[in-house]
Amino acid sequence: MSSGNKNSLQRNPFQDVSEVSLTFSDNRLASLVFGHYDQNLAHLEQRLDIKANANGNHVILRGASEAINKARSVLESLYDRARHMTAITLGDVDGAVHEIEAQGSLFPSTRKKEPDDQAANTSGFEQIVTRKRGAIRARNAAQSAYIQALRDNELVFSEGPAGTGKTWLAVGFAVSLLEQGLVERLILSRPAVEAGERLGFLPGDMREKIDPYLRPIYDALYDFMEARHVERGLQAGVIEVAPLAFMRGRTLSNAVVLLDEAQNTTSMQMKMFLTRLGEGSRMIINGDPTQIDLPAGQKSGLIEASRILDGVEGIGHVTFSDQDVVRHDLVRKIVSAYDKDGKEQQSRLENTERYLERSRTRDRT
Repeated sequence: MSSGNKNSLQRNPFQDVSEVSLTFSDNRLASLVFGHYDQNLAHLEQRLDIKANANGNHVILRGASEAINKARSVLESLYDRARHMTAITLGDVDGAVHEIEAQGSLFPSTRKKEPDDQAANTSGFEQIVTRKRGAIRARNAAQSAYIQALRDNELVFSEGPAGTGKTWLAVGFAVSLLEQGLVERLILSRPAVEAGERLGFLPGDMREKIDPYLRPIYDALYDFMEARHVERGLQAGVIEVAPLAFMRGRTLSNAVVLLDEAQNTTSMQMKMFLTRLGEGSRMIINGDPTQIDLPAGQKSGLIEASRILDGVEGIGHVTFSDQDVVRHDLVRKIVSAYDKDGKEQQSRLENTERYLERSRTRDRT
């Protein structure tokens, strides 16, 4: 790969405009980086407000100097990754942009990283390595902190909106531990809370009734493992996918245990689950406090446990925001809109309560 700088464009008083030329030596990898019909370059143009014109394995970048430098770093990073990937997605482009922007500002790692540690990434965001997917790198600082917390703690709570990768990364991390032989079992669970439709009305036996609730976990499993390995693991009991109710009375040793949708656990269920932790095991607890489906007036076990266990040594806490959503851009906007509306309603409620309190005070006087 070669690059060259040209200051052939006219500069204006407001901005330093420049041009950078990049040539990638491998046409196939360059094609992966640019994307189908150059869609990755088009996305990069929108993200960094630049112009990118590709011709074969050659691309010319034009725009503000700072943005061009970022774009060049992003493309070079994606080119390095393309050697181990079958496709570069728009999400990978977003992740590379976030990583370049965060270089040098990430909090320092407290974990000593060995030279042969494949999961270590000293130059940027943390990553997970599995046999099927290869190296999966975090797409933003929050995901990187999440992966680091999973490595450093036996119990990790993660909270945040849908689309931030909480479940997907947790399953990927669990699969990596299983493949490395660091645990003997992989146990994935979530509460089967009825959200508008009762289990009894669904067709089939109990397993068929609960499978829809566990489908997101199955989807992530098949994303990180070959189908035949998943089926073999399920049959041998090495992989277990079960509703939360099936955890009672058990001690889960030498296993990585994931509880998804934990915002829908009751206080009693959460305490029961936490006390299942056995020797050589790790627990990952995910949830979105804004999507609680429990009956009105019932406390969420996730919110309560996060408060009670805050600051306890060996327990990690990671919080995602709407800015960390890695699905379609519209998902981020939807989450932000709902969050804004919720804050506005809360503000109106507090103002109303203050007005009523002042009225009652005047009436008493």
